[in-house]
Amino acid sequence: MAKELAAKAKEAFVDDDFDEAVDLYSKAIDLDPNCAEFFADRAQANVKLENLIEAVEDANKAIELDPLLTKAYLRKGTACMKLEEYQTAKNALEKGASIAPSESKFKKLIDECDLRISEEEKILVQPVASPSVKADLTHVSSAPAKPKFRHDYYQKPEEVVVTIFAKGIPKQNVNIDFGEQVLSVVIDVPGEEEAYHLQPRLFGKIVPEKCRYEVLSTKVEIRLAKAEIITWASLEHAKVPAVLPKPNVLS
Repeated sequence: MAKELAAKAKEAFVDDDFDEAVDLYSKAIDLDPNCAEFFADRAQANVKLENLIEAVEDANKAIELDPLLTKAYLRKGTACMKLEEYQTAKNALEKGASIAPSESKFKKLIDECDLRISEEEKILVQPVASPSVKADLTHVSSAPAKPKFRHDYYQKPEEVVVTIFAKGIPKQNVNIDFGEQVLSVVIDVPGEEEAYHLQPRLFGKIVPEKCRYEVLSTKVEIRLAKAEIITWASLEHAKVPAVLPKPNVLS
């Protein structure tokens, strides 16, 4: 039954009915949640619908189920490139290329990532914060992705601290990934069938290797290292200009 639904989903995809394809793949996944192919194919349909965060999540699940499934790395790389997450995309594409070195698509996309990364490095300006700039410790509440847990954040010139008020969650139940401008949090809640997800596209870019998190008895605390010393107007990406810290100018 699951394979039949997946076959219908592929037909819908070929007919450019991507919403129907996602719906059918979702039904197939409900019947066979351990099939990496279904997740990778749903990721492709989500890319077409510009559901990019969902596409990355599907690709990650496909990779988890089958680390040798090359198209899962291709889907992740494609979605991350559309999110302008070029380093994350490159990492995924390079992994896929190592599994399938004869696949030319990987090299083409990796070259494009290298070009974009090079362009970003040329235009990236790192403002120097004045010693007089004080940390902005004003808490700003933002609506949780799902009603299970509330989350808040505050920021300093060099980092953003996100707190998820999840009490009594075992450390092994928390999975957090950092992208260039994406935070992905998945918490398997004891006694709940559905996991908690928080996957915003962030207001500004971060440095993934410098980010960290800690699972405490009453909360999960996540520290995001800013790529630029700017004030985030919100936690999530929006068409609101960033604010550079004002230098201390003597009058």
